[in-house]
Amino acid sequence: MEIINEQPITFAEAKEIMEKRSKKSRNLAYEQNNALEHLSKFTKLSAKDVLKLKEELSKIQKLKAEHIVQICNLLPTTKDELRAILYKDYTLFEDSELNTVLEAVKKFL
Repeated sequence: MEIINEQPITFAEAKEIMEKRSKKSRNLAYEQNNALEHLSKFTKLSAKDVLKLKEELSKIQKLKAEHIVQICNLLPTTKDELRAILYKDYTLFEDSELNTVLEAVKKFL
């Protein structure tokens, strides 16, 4: 199998993919069932809300795709939680940009 494209996806997007596969073939593999169960427990937003949040966060140019995905998955509410996600690049962000990220997340909680 050849990998054509690789990009990070959120829990909500992964859950949506797994649910579609589950409907197509009724018998998912053991690992796939576990993944779907895990995603069902820990996905906090719907796929539609995640897309809206991703769009809003992508306006902040310093955020990488990996950052955006982790922010959508973990939904940080404090600067300390955000610092854990942005750990290597945290110093690159101005305080106003961090506040913008947190405000965007709070809209979806």
